[in-house]
Amino acid sequence: MEKQKRQLFLGSLITLGIVYGDIGTSPLYVMKALLADLGSPQNLTRGYLIGCLSLVFWTLMLMTTIKYVLIALKADNHGEGGIFALYALVRHQKKWLIVPALIGGAALLADGTLTPAVTVTSAIEGLKGVAFGQNVPIASQNSVIIVTFVILLVLFLIQRFGTSLIGKGFGPVMFIWFSFLAIVGLINLASDPGMLVALSPHYGLKLLFSPENKVGIFILGSVFLATTGAEALYSDMGHVGKRNIYLTWPFVCTALILNYFGQGAYLSTHLAQIKAQTSFENPFYAVLSSDWYLFGVVLATLAAIIASQALITGSFTLVQEAVGLKLLPRMKVEHPSLSRGQIYISAVNWLLCLTTTIVLFYFKTSEHMEAAYGLAITLTMLMTTLLLFEYLRSKEKRISAVLVLSCFSVIELIFLAASLSKFMHGGYVTVFITLLILSLMFVWFFGNRLRERYADRSEMVNLKDYKSMLQALAKDESEPLFTDNLIVLAKVKRDLSVKRELLYSILDKKPKRAKVYWFVTVNTTDEPYTNYYTVDMLGTRNIVNLQLYLGYKMNPSVNLYLYQIVSDLMQKDVIDEQPQKYTTVPGRIVGNFSVLAIQEVLSPDTRISAWMRLLISARIFIQNHSTTPVQWFGLETSEVHLEKVPLFLKKRSVPVIEQRVILNPKDIKRSTCE
Repeated sequence: MEKQKRQLFLGSLITLGIVYGDIGTSPLYVMKALLADLGSPQNLTRGYLIGCLSLVFWTLMLMTTIKYVLIALKADNHGEGGIFALYALVRHQKKWLIVPALIGGAALLADGTLTPAVTVTSAIEGLKGVAFGQNVPIASQNSVIIVTFVILLVLFLIQRFGTSLIGKGFGPVMFIWFSFLAIVGLINLASDPGMLVALSPHYGLKLLFSPENKVGIFILGSVFLATTGAEALYSDMGHVGKRNIYLTWPFVCTALILNYFGQGAYLSTHLAQIKAQTSFENPFYAVLSSDWYLFGVVLATLAAIIASQALITGSFTLVQEAVGLKLLPRMKVEHPSLSRGQIYISAVNWLLCLTTTIVLFYFKTSEHMEAAYGLAITLTMLMTTLLLFEYLRSKEKRISAVLVLSCFSVIELIFLAASLSKFMHGGYVTVFITLLILSLMFVWFFGNRLRERYADRSEMVNLKDYKSMLQALAKDESEPLFTDNLIVLAKVKRDLSVKRELLYSILDKKPKRAKVYWFVTVNTTDEPYTNYYTVDMLGTRNIVNLQLYLGYKMNPSVNLYLYQIVSDLMQKDVIDEQPQKYTTVPGRIVGNFSVLAIQEVLSPDTRISAWMRLLISARIFIQNHSTTPVQWFGLETSEVHLEKVPLFLKKRSVPVIEQRVILNPKDIKRSTCE
């Protein structure tokens, strides 16, 4: 019992460090953004503050607590959550569901480029103008930018080494952070407990149409910042488990609400002083006493770094899922630690670093960044609602499905409209990044679809028809031995049909004699951690149709799997042993491996429309200029032979030409006799 309690406590602590970084740092900028909507401190009123707090409270309740904690967490794919896990559950029901999955995934990745810049900048701005003895280290906004840049650069640099060691300290730091938020909020709320009337939704709805609100319904664009980490909460379910989220969310939610209300109470009790100012200061730092100020800034900076780290690693996971579902091109995935959840994707890391740096130097202040922040995640939430609707329908929960769609889609559309009002103030950056990622996903996914749809069936042959020829080649000692095991990365269908180009490369181009021919197909399943294989020997001992079944979150380390599979088949006497005469490993019975990889080039004889040709050509270009088969399939220890072959799609028919005359033919028979 004691051990169970300890595990529960540790699990909850880890959850605080992994899941709540994004939403946990929202008090740094939400109230500041709501004050900025007023324009001038002279416009601030107690009624405005109460209305803002009411909107923030009910946004947290509806969007985070009800939608994500109580509804979305139940839509798990074998313990995994997030928009791609949800899509994997429903993608076979309706083809159009790929659209919300692509839009939502692209927007979520775009959000990952903004969060580190916003959170860290907001934290460091708290140090601007603070004296340490006789010195003021951060005296200007340029100093804030430089310090923020250094912190973010270090954060991206350490990703390749793994963050498991640092991650162990995330939980305790975030526990202290949320406790600090709650205590500071409670102390300030005690000065004006009347602010608790904001718990009534009446005041929030009243503010939307009140003359005190200078921006009308568009104030919801700033309110929405309070729930930007809700989607991350759902996505991280696979790392910590839904039970730990259920246990920790009440604590986190209470701390956030107390802090927001504490900020509101402070502003309410200091109205006269604030109205005398020319501009607003960040209320998060304003509520801190001089004794607590430095501690609060340091703690806020640590929390911002943790939030950024969570977004970076979350982006790695998201991209890995997208690659597994064939929504993005292959990328090299590294495992910096022994932990299954610890992955590193170099291309994603440095693209994030570049984009975040550009955002930082372009906007310069957190206030300007907030205009771009929130728009992307609103899109993601709306797309998640559409997928949730289909998921609930598939579970025969039609009433629940209709309620989810009608309630949350309306709310999120209003939030989206409010966020779009900031388009010209910085939202265009979010839209631009989202569209770039979406374009890549669109080209890759639909390019694949078109390629498969228009593949010329005449270019397909049956593996069985070439079985005897491959066996004969394996025994033909007049041909030099090419390799012991020839690995052909192919898509072998259930009827054993395969592309003609593969067999052409083995038999016609230059006969490649091998002891065993392996036709390897890597199948991606809808489940995250599927890991098994099937083998069809075609009635032989040296022709293997190997079907690998891997979950969309599994790393396709084909090389490692092959050694195990070869050993398994030899133990069961399915294939012959391959004793090595010259080897550093005594008793080695597994020979060497050579891999045959095909690089496609679209044939000029392809007969498709210009639009389709452009899409498929773009897809092939991305494939040929992204991760190589060597990197993707983990084949670094094998000899890889890359061959370019033309891809024929709806091959153009060759017209029959009429023979008119043959002049001066030579008599072949007579010349031969002579």
